[in-house]
Amino acid sequence: MTQTTALHGPLARPVLALAAAALASLALVGCGEQGGKGPATVSAGNAATSAAPTSAAPTTPPGQAAYEAMLAKVAQTCPPPGEKPAAPPSPAAPPKGEQSVAPDGSVPSQPVLDGPETELDTREWCVSVQHEQRVLEVLQKVAKPTPATVRKALNGLGYIDAHIHDLAQDGAVVSFRLDLRESGGRLCETGTAAGEESDIDPCLASATGPFTVEKTWKRPA
Repeated sequence: MTQTTALHGPLARPVLALAAAALASLALVGCGEQGGKGPATVSAGNAATSAAPTSAAPTTPPGQAAYEAMLAKVAQTCPPPGEKPAAPPSPAAPPKGEQSVAPDGSVPSQPVLDGPETELDTREWCVSVQHEQRVLEVLQKVAKPTPATVRKALNGLGYIDAHIHDLAQDGAVVSFRLDLRESGGRLCETGTAAGEESDIDPCLASATGPFTVEKTWKRPA
């Protein structure tokens, strides 16, 4: 029987170190051959998936469903959209031979109609009255308005933050605007909260895009 002689002394450590290094190299080569076509491919796939752009879905403002339900309730007594209100009657024509003449001898032109009836349909004009009444009733009870208290009052009526714009304080008065556009409409309201002196009037908003006010009408007192 052949006997194996164990190495002892200073020569034993270099030999053992070389053997361990050789075994480690073989293990690394084996792992590389087995994983070259497996985990590496999966990892690349995961990276490609994570790098692919994702299209952000449009977000719905919080409380939008309740807000739309409030709009429908406010407008339930108003006519359907699309109908234009009758234009106000034009000034009566003077009797024949008595046509008015300006001091310079020219004949004055007919006034150009410019009011809500030329921009808003019957439903919007009706709806604006409903909103103004309910908003004024609440704002007149806010003794010392601030942007925070006015927002809270409007929220209490169902107007959500996404449709409340331009809250600003000027002394004892807080101004604001409400975006009431729906179904292609352009109705908005611009108002001031000042306790008993609060006021609100209809306005015309941009047809599309971010909310901007293009025109405001002052209701007759």
